[in-house]
Amino acid sequence: MIERVACLLCFLICLPAVAGELGEAVKADYDGHLGELFEYFHRNPELSTIEHETARRMALELNLAGFDVTEGVGGTGVVAILENGSGPLVMMRADMDGLPIEEKSGLAYASRAQQKDPVTGNTVFTMHACGHDVHITSLVGTARYMSNNKDRWSGTLMLIVQPAEERGLGARAMRDDDIWARFGQPEYALAFHVRAQGVAGRIDVTDGSPYAGADTVDIVIHGVGAHGAHPHAGKDPVVLGSQIVLALQTLVARELPPRSPGVVTVGSFHAGTKHNIISDRAQLQLTVRSTTEETRRILLDGIRRIAENMGRAAGLPEDKLPEVIVSSESVPPTRNDAGLARRLRAAWIDAFGEGRVVDRPSKGMGAEDFPFFTVEPTIKSVYWRVGGTPQSAFDAAAAGGPPVPSHHSPLFKIEPEPSVTAGVESTVVALLELMGDGR
Repeated sequence: MIERVACLLCFLICLPAVAGELGEAVKADYDGHLGELFEYFHRNPELSTIEHETARRMALELNLAGFDVTEGVGGTGVVAILENGSGPLVMMRADMDGLPIEEKSGLAYASRAQQKDPVTGNTVFTMHACGHDVHITSLVGTARYMSNNKDRWSGTLMLIVQPAEERGLGARAMRDDDIWARFGQPEYALAFHVRAQGVAGRIDVTDGSPYAGADTVDIVIHGVGAHGAHPHAGKDPVVLGSQIVLALQTLVARELPPRSPGVVTVGSFHAGTKHNIISDRAQLQLTVRSTTEETRRILLDGIRRIAENMGRAAGLPEDKLPEVIVSSESVPPTRNDAGLARRLRAAWIDAFGEGRVVDRPSKGMGAEDFPFFTVEPTIKSVYWRVGGTPQSAFDAAAAGGPPVPSHHSPLFKIEPEPSVTAGVESTVVALLELMGDGR
């Protein structure tokens, strides 16, 4: 007991000194390597499932850092292992895919890359419009620091470079590729996301659910085609689709308890070919967000009920009722282990001070596929956020200047140095808390 108390006191006393040294080391690494690496990744984004060059570069960087690297896990995924004596197996994940967006940020290192989109088959511009370039650059910085400071921790560190987060496919694909059987099941799982709406360098962690679950839903609406001048001769799927869109808005407003969050957004409505033709088909594309399984059931059951019964009200026969298709590209809510989140928050406050550590619930319902790493079996996990926008940008927006661009915007940009360095520092402190002398 005396030895355990002595170890804990030593860890608490030494942590601020470690944090000071950590900041200097990470800053030096950013100036010497990570800054250039970030700009390389930002200029060369790749779409979900075809991140081949990104995966190769990450494998090279992690191998040079001293890790045992395996490529091609779950498609383009990379797993890097560093064994350092007895202790827990701890996993840290970073996602690496970009988006089919033409960048208009005005940055000197803006992407002009193009790829053939595996979903549409079209050649499109690509952009890191969600900050995954920060995540993978920070993972390299973490790998380099942990490898160079093996005297401060013991156990096995597993770094995961995950594909296809934007499509909700990558984490599940890596699990389906038997990642735990092949490399070991972690005792703890960690990840972070850079946040455009957070002040650069701040660490944001909650005891609850930082991200919602998401379902991708298609509604196929069948009609009876006719001439636009003779609408009585057909069944108009555009009118029926419009009625369904409006009726869906009652699900959140009138079927969910007022304190239960949920979102039903119709992001796409396609129908018809010409002004004077009533089409025989329309299609709606929806994203559905929830934070509990009960809410998810209410929303999905309600969508099916509304779509089918609106079809009946329009006079469609049973074999032509709207079809509701729930995609396999669905993800459950991200849920932090409350005890572990409090433990890491305390470590971050000890290391960086209370001013840099916040708990600010998100105003949106963004989703993540990270939970596929942490359920069945349940693995204690924490997903935190790192601010990416300078305070001056928020001050300018408040004074009537340009608003801070959101994620998935062609204008999206973050301040790379404080974002990347805070990503490395917060990850290293979390790993030392779980694998260091004070564990």
